[in-house]
Amino acid sequence: MIRRYALFGLVLALGLGAGLRDAFDGWVAGTKVPPVLVETSVEVRDRHGTLMRVFPVEDGRIRLAPDLDQVDPDFLSMLITYEDKRFYTHSGVDPLAALRAAVQAIWAGEVVSGGSTLTMQVARLLENSGTGRLAGKLRQVRLALALERRLSKAQILELYLAHAPYGGPVEGLRAGSLAWFGKEPKRLSMNEAALLVALPQAPEARRPDRYPDIAQAARARVLDRVNAPEDLRAAPVPAAMRPFARLAPHLADQMRRQSPLSQRHDVTLDAGLQKQIAELAAQAVRGQPQGVSAAIVAADHQSGEVLASVGSPAYAATGGRLGFVDMTRAVRSPGSTLKPFIYALAFDQGLAHPDTLIDDVPVSFGRYAPQNFDGQFRGQLTLRKALQLSLNIPPVLLMQELGPARLLATLRKGGAQPQVPGGQAGLAVALGGVGLTLNDLVQLYGGLANGGEVRPLSWRTGQANQSSHRIVSRSAAWQVGHILASISAPQGSAADARHIAFKTGTSYGHRDAWAIGFDGAHVIGVWLGRPDGTPVPGAFGGDLAAPVLFEAFGRLKARAAPLPPPPPETLILSTAALPKPLQRFRSRDAVFAPARDAPQVSFPPDGAVLRMTGEPVPLKLSAGVLPLTVLVDGAPVLTNLRHRDALLPMTGPGFSRISVIDAKGRAASVQIRLQ
Repeated sequence: MIRRYALFGLVLALGLGAGLRDAFDGWVAGTKVPPVLVETSVEVRDRHGTLMRVFPVEDGRIRLAPDLDQVDPDFLSMLITYEDKRFYTHSGVDPLAALRAAVQAIWAGEVVSGGSTLTMQVARLLENSGTGRLAGKLRQVRLALALERRLSKAQILELYLAHAPYGGPVEGLRAGSLAWFGKEPKRLSMNEAALLVALPQAPEARRPDRYPDIAQAARARVLDRVNAPEDLRAAPVPAAMRPFARLAPHLADQMRRQSPLSQRHDVTLDAGLQKQIAELAAQAVRGQPQGVSAAIVAADHQSGEVLASVGSPAYAATGGRLGFVDMTRAVRSPGSTLKPFIYALAFDQGLAHPDTLIDDVPVSFGRYAPQNFDGQFRGQLTLRKALQLSLNIPPVLLMQELGPARLLATLRKGGAQPQVPGGQAGLAVALGGVGLTLNDLVQLYGGLANGGEVRPLSWRTGQANQSSHRIVSRSAAWQVGHILASISAPQGSAADARHIAFKTGTSYGHRDAWAIGFDGAHVIGVWLGRPDGTPVPGAFGGDLAAPVLFEAFGRLKARAAPLPPPPPETLILSTAALPKPLQRFRSRDAVFAPARDAPQVSFPPDGAVLRMTGEPVPLKLSAGVLPLTVLVDGAPVLTNLRHRDALLPMTGPGFSRISVIDAKGRAASVQIRLQ
């Protein structure tokens, strides 16, 4: 009978146990698990993997994607030893740790140590729940057990490393390591690792920048647990939280807009150079009038990879500078920076040579009468000198022969997107009457530097466009570069000016100051002005932008890369040795026009109607070789005239033709009417 009751009791116990086990399994299996996919900050990294920009997640928190392979193994070992030494063996709850915590709490009358496992801490972090209430603790136990059934230990550890708080808006080990030590967590020292192990338990109460003594004590407890050397406890804790990098903010924003689903953007920029060039842009606007901004772009012209891109001196609307506007992509008037392309096209078309003579004299094309910047004219000079001096008349004369459409087609072939006011291009495009961006100009000048072949600019690592577009011949590109390299650099230039070819430009009304230059390897463009397009009186590209350009080359490298030698097909001759048609530039119209030193009737003008007064008609002549002969209606009136002012005895009404012949037999005539 006793055996029968004993057997019955055993069966009942086993049944109850199985029922409880099934109920427990059902309880755990029915746990509602919150989303475990972690929203992490979008990162922008430079060509070397250096962090350049971090975009916050919800509530402005910085949470970087964890990667166990990039975490120092000693840190992980220290974390497990201090927080949860049986992490790899328990199923979410450590009964021994919980029992120890309960006994210590009863003995001391207060909580001495927690019994939470890393999995339970992950459960709390996922639900953002407290730790003190029994209901909350029970929920953490249930969720921890459920997590252990659904995730691997590595996944649970990654969740902890992603969510662990490190003070302020910083979450996750990577963000904490960067915020407190300025480094990724793969090379933490032992005392650095110990502080990052201790901080998540009380991230605000143990913040080393606010409570250094408490932080040191918490770190010491971790070091004690792992039996670290005594001298590590005396090391100071960080005095401040480091700000996260915010380099190239305009470009970072652009990358994110282009690929909104990407968590990481690898760009071609160099973080160290970007920081230096950004500092240079800020330096360039100090002391400038209110609202003046700056933009700088540096690139490798052989690959097209952009190494630095600064859209404004500060990513804020401070000082009226509209710093949020990316001036590397703003369409502006390029001023004189297009002149080298006009000369290169003229060389390519056989219209001229660098040592071809051209006249810098007053000209007009209908209502358009271009003037040199200083209002002076130099007379006859070589195209080489005209480009060095950045005169306006010679490139307009060349532009008339080439046609504005040819220049615009060349710019478009080089990847630029010129915008023409009114849609109709005129001769004014030669002097900046077209809209281009700083990126456009850097790309185009990179083509001149690269032997006439344009490599499109690229900003994403591994996405450089290997295709190129030839805009001018090798020889024309070299000739223009050789001329630009002979322009005197600003005084006190930081860079080796011997190997830098550059051109400055100032747009109409002093709205834009430009300087674009290149050496044998790199091309840099600088723009200064007001983003809203208002003038900056007295701003010239040569005075304002050129010094910044050479300083940028100095920060890029110690010595400029030499420019290439001339291609073998380049025609290098003096003016006198050139073929006759290339010795002197003459337009198509000029071929049939009288020579500039031929005689001309200045007064009366052709077609003039004069009132009869009974007095002789005043005559004013210009040019021509003395002595002169003047005829009226074919009859000689004045002969052997050795001056250019005279009085003609004309008193009868009607039409008359006045002719003048110089000593070389060259003639000019006008028809007038007396009434």
